[in-house]
Amino acid sequence: MAVHIRLARAGAKKRPFYRVVVTDQRSPRGGRFLENIGTYDPRKDPGAFTVDLERLKYWQSVGAQPSDTVGQLLRKHLKTTASA
Repeated sequence: MAVHIRLARAGAKKRPFYRVVVTDQRSPRGGRFLENIGTYDPRKDPGAFTVDLERLKYWQSVGAQPSDTVGQLLRKHLKTTASA
């Protein structure tokens, strides 16, 4: 079973809101997931991204791969938290 860390849409029409979830690769975008580890709200000015870093490190240690979008958001988030 390939495990991925990706975004699952949870917002209303024209009001996107995403959850950062750990899921089986074969599950649909809004389908079943193993764990919810964060959120992303693109409607905020810089884009409000929150993630539980402990759980993220755990899932990466057992082989979960972030999607391209989640990878970009993580790099941006880690850069801003490191400089603050």
